[in-house]
Parts: sequence; C-alpha cells; structure tokens
Amino acid sequence: MSVLAAGVSKQGMAAQGHGSHHEAVRYLGQDFETLRRQCLDSGLLFEDPEFPACPSALGYEDLGPHSPQTRGIVWKRPPELCASPQFIVGGATRTDICQGDLGDCWLLAALASLTLNEELLYRVVPRDQDFQQDYAGIFHFQFWRYGQWVDVIVDDRLPTKNGELLFLRSGTGGEFWGALLEKAYAKLRGSYEALTGGSTVEGLKDLTGGICEFYDLRKPPAGLFQIIRKALRAGCLLACSIDVSGAAEVEAETTTCQKLVKSHAYSVTGVEEVDFRGRPEKLVRLRNPWGEVEWTGAWSDSAPEWNLIDPRQKEELDKRAEDGEFWMSFSDFLRQFSRLEICSLSPDSLSSDQLHKWNLVLFNCHWTQGSTPVPREVIQHRQRWLSLGMARLLPPTPSRELLPLVGGKDQVGSRPAPEEGTGAELHQRRPWARTSSWASRLWARSGTHTTLREVTRWLQLPSGEYLLVPSTLQPSQDPEGFSGQGEGAGR
Repeated sequence: MSVLAAGVSKQGMAAQGHGSHHEAVRYLGQDFETLRRQCLDSGLLFEDPEFPACPSALGYEDLGPHSPQTRGIVWKRPPELCASPQFIVGGATRTDICQGDLGDCWLLAALASLTLNEELLYRVVPRDQDFQQDYAGIFHFQFWRYGQWVDVIVDDRLPTKNGELLFLRSGTGGEFWGALLEKAYAKLRGSYEALTGGSTVEGLKDLTGGICEFYDLRKPPAGLFQIIRKALRAGCLLACSIDVSGAAEVEAETTTCQKLVKSHAYSVTGVEEVDFRGRPEKLVRLRNPWGEVEWTGAWSDSAPEWNLIDPRQKEELDKRAEDGEFWMSFSDFLRQFSRLEICSLSPDSLSSDQLHKWNLVLFNCHWTQGSTPVPREVIQHRQRWLSLGMARLLPPTPSRELLPLVGGKDQVGSRPAPEEGTGAELHQRRPWARTSSWASRLWARSGTHTTLREVTRWLQLPSGEYLLVPSTLQPSQDPEGFSGQGEGAGR
C-alpha cells in the first residue's frame, strides 16, 4: 500500500478490506445496523448483553461491587438526565471533554487533541447516530487495535450519582458523545476501572493508528518549537506531562502560584509567536482535561504580559475563561514539563520538510514460553517471516542512498507490568549470508526494555532485507503476541 505523505495520511489504515475504517471488525460480533433495526422494530431501547449496566462494568477493586466509591450509582440514559439530550452540538470541541471521577486523563487528553482534526474525529465517532432520528439507545465508535479498526457498540445507560454523570461529561451538560465514547473504550478494555492510569500515547494510538514519538523535554532537540508547530498544522495529536519521583506526587500541584498537576496528561492545542517588548516570544497553548485548574504564571489568563503585545493579538489569543485551557511561554513549558508525546498521522519526520512516498507493512506474530532463550530458533523463525515483508517494504536497489524507516512494535494484550518490559532489535541480512540466520548486521535496538505498549524508532537505512527480533526482559515470559508496522520510503 503506497501513500503520498501529505496532509492526513491513510497510513494507519489497512487496505480497503476487512479491518479498514470502511469495514471495521465487529467487536464481539455485534453489528450496529442490525441491532439498531431490531430495536426500532420492537420499540425497545437497546440493552447491551456484552457490557451490561451492572457493577462488573465499573470495575473490580476501587470501583468494585463493595467499594464505597460505587455506592449510590444509578445507570441512566441521557433522556433521563436532561430534557433534550444531544449527541454533538455545533461540532465536537475540546471543551466537550471534562474529566469526572475516573483517572483516565491520559485518554481524555488524547481525545481533546482528536477534536482538533475533524476528519480523524469522525473516523472514531461515526456521524450516523443521535438522540433524535432513529434513536434506539444504541451507539457505536471505532478504535484502532493492533493493525485494524474495531467497531464497538454500547447502549447509552451511563453511571450517575445524584442525577449527574459520574465520569466524563461535557462542559455544556447536555452533550453526550464523549461520555458514550468513554463507555465504548471501557468496554474494549474490560471495565471503566481498566482506564485508570495509562500513557497518553496509548490513547493517541488507539484513536488514530498513527506513529507515536516521545521527546524528553529535559533534553529537547533543536527546533522543537518548529516541530510542534509543524505537527499541529499536519493534524498530529500532542500531549505532555510532568514526571513524578514517587506515588505521593501523583496529581499534586507544582506550586500554589503555578497550579500545574504532576503525572497528569495535558493536551497541546496550539502555538503562537508574538512580538513582546520588541522581541519575539514563543507561546504554547495547553489544556487540562479537568476543564479547570490552569497555569497561573506568565501568559496565563489575564496575566500582565498580554497588555504588552498587539491589541489585536491579545483579543484573539487571551480568552479569559476557566475552561482548563491556557497559554504559557515556550521557555516555561520546557522548564515545567518533562515529556512531550506526538502521534503523527504521516510517517514523515516532523524535523524534516521532505515528503516521501511510503510503503506500509503490517504484521502479526506470537511467541511461546521457552522460545526466547533460543536466539537461533527465534531469528530463524522471524527471518523467514519478516524478510519477505521487509523486502516489499524496502526493495533492493543498486542505490546506496539511505532510506527512512519507522518501525513500531505493539504488544498485544494487557499493559505489561514493570518487570515485564519489552524491546526489539533490527538486523540486516547480508547478501552473502542468505542461508545463515546469524550472518546479519545489528542496525538498531529499542533501548531499555519498556512497559509501554509500543516501541517506535526512526531510522535511516540502506535498501535491503531486514528482520525485527522482539524480546522480553525475562526469558520465561509468554506475552499474548505482538503486532508491528513498518513504513519505509520506497521507489
């Protein structure tokens, strides 16, 4: 599959067949149109047997059946919560995403970023549903999972307390697309509690199928501001966070006068450069998915710095509202935050202005316990399996030109525990050694084994055949499997 990496790339989609956005896999075999028609014909609102409105959908420990947090919860449909519920009002926006009593800020930050790209948003949130026409209490959403789009169906019974939504809610109160999407994602993960704690990059990946990169803001690359600007213009999704040194610091504010929350995911929603006291000042706009608790330092809402720039820019940028969104200087951003995550929708490097023609390869594999301690068997197995795919990805040519490759390895199943990190190596098979699995050159390692679900690396490689060797930290571990994708500039 070849695509021109310009604008919004379709690189994350499979060929237009089973598992593509246009023919998503039906999660648990449920078909939206069939079930909705059955409900309309019977006059009954849909009740999902696969994710019923009961304690098991909430969780198992903190949100378990006997937890104080789940007492008094009542499941209600939107028409029971307001007189005129709406699915989406005037287009989905980031202010529709306000965090409730669930620690899924990582997902909500990704979701708020998604609203900045309408094409991507309506890939995840199909338009063919609302509370007016053909309402049957059934809704559906699509997520990217291990190389394919999955269509997830839910009923619209939502957990409430005292007549208010317990989890994600809209700032307007009568808009429910976000709450229903959160429920669909909880169904995909097993329960609402399964969404507590996570990496924003997981949410970005599952909402786009894109390639994700990390930037350590303590060692930022040159030109990072331009990278962020280019990413936003390209429709990429961005998020950032502040690292903590221990559990006691989780969701603690940095200082009383700054009000940034540690170990909390923020969306990066914009950048701007203004003339400040005769010199250019770089600004970054962030959003807290809580919908409140904003930065109060320089360039915050109503800060004195706004009075020293062009009044037209001030009027355009300085929106004084407690909506969780705020500006700060780029220098403060680098000082305060630890990590930046960017999910690119095109494999083109954000640090380069070149456009390439890319080829996409998706592959899946499984390894069993006991195979990892035997490197020869592992490499032989994957060499036969990957060299064909990589040969298509980077066809051998006489040219010695280095070709760009971005490779990602996605661990299937639940998030790995800290002692169960995963990694990978990329080898090139030498032309004279086509029958020898060990005569290969090691080109790259993923680095320290990580508990993140995905490992991604950008590389510059000569054309040829390559093999990817996944690994676990401990030799006896038996993950469910892994999927991978590689995008390379071909001819």
